[in-house]
Amino acid sequence: MSSTRSNTLAAKAGQKTPAKAQTKSSLFTPKTKPFARKELVQMFRSLASMLKAQINTSDALKYYAHGHPNKELVSALTQIHDDLNKGVPIHTAFKKSKRFDDMIVGLIQAGGDAGQLDTAFAELGKRIKTEIVFRKKIRKLIMMPCIVIPVLFGAFIYSQVKIVPKVKEMMGSIEPEGFVALSFKLSHLMQQIWPYMVAIILAIVIAFWRSLKLRNAATNLAMARFRVIRLMIMSLRQMSVLATIQLLYTNGINLAKSLRVAANSVKKTPFYGELRKAADMYEKSGVPLSSAFDKYTSVDPQVVHMVAIGEKSSSLGTQFGLLAEMYEEDAEQLMDDFSQLVSFSVMMIAVLLIAAVFIGTFLPIFMMGPQMMKNAM
Repeated sequence: MSSTRSNTLAAKAGQKTPAKAQTKSSLFTPKTKPFARKELVQMFRSLASMLKAQINTSDALKYYAHGHPNKELVSALTQIHDDLNKGVPIHTAFKKSKRFDDMIVGLIQAGGDAGQLDTAFAELGKRIKTEIVFRKKIRKLIMMPCIVIPVLFGAFIYSQVKIVPKVKEMMGSIEPEGFVALSFKLSHLMQQIWPYMVAIILAIVIAFWRSLKLRNAATNLAMARFRVIRLMIMSLRQMSVLATIQLLYTNGINLAKSLRVAANSVKKTPFYGELRKAADMYEKSGVPLSSAFDKYTSVDPQVVHMVAIGEKSSSLGTQFGLLAEMYEEDAEQLMDDFSQLVSFSVMMIAVLLIAAVFIGTFLPIFMMGPQMMKNAM
């Protein structure tokens, strides 16, 4: 009896142990990161050229993976190659690797369905290259404010916490008056609150970094306040969506599916839900695509107008291509305008912080001399 009981307990313990181990392993398993965009550009361009040379997709993946220096990419492509040989659809094989985003998977699926996989790969290389160019420009714009402003803010805190108190000690028993007294009061206040200020700023930065909702809210606020930001962001979004629709539609994919796949390129924005709803209404209710754009999305009136022309003249593919080129040119021009706005804003903030450091630190020293002479007399 006791032997049976001990065996039962051992069996239960044996059943619990793997569960705990599984929980622990899942907690400490590193998250899978997507591949670098530059590597994807090279890969898709090479795959497109091999497919155009009548090499089948499975062999193209094997040839590209052979000898590649990135072992993680080799592993992913080898797995995709094996899945293809087992009869798994190519978009499913890419999705299983968890190293490619929804936009890439969607375009591969559409290209496979249309029998234009080489075109899909070539377009992916082009699209990702354009994305890299715009990301570099945006990163260059925000890099200077992210470096200059924290440095100057740190200098202001240091001056108020370390330097101004020493100036106050130099005055000894002399009672400060006027602006000098105000400067010392500000320094005293900063000594008390500066840790909380830094903590709050760091908390806000981390919250924005981790929360998509906060980033979208900040983006929407900036778009509402600044016209150039609104036009630039909308141009980038519409360029991405329209170029994808043009690629898919001209290769035989129906408009509703093209719109859903194109929406994946703006998946982390409110624009994604609008496009999905427009696709559903176009497919289910039979309304023209221009009307669906007009009622359910925030696209520009120009898009609605040209799509309506394309529907009436049976030239939708051409209209989508023209719109994509137009918004790409607009995005480049608006990015230059935004760069000037950022430069001016950074300059004004830098001037204010430098003035605050100078006034809070050196002006009391200059004003202290006459006051000391006055008290000595």
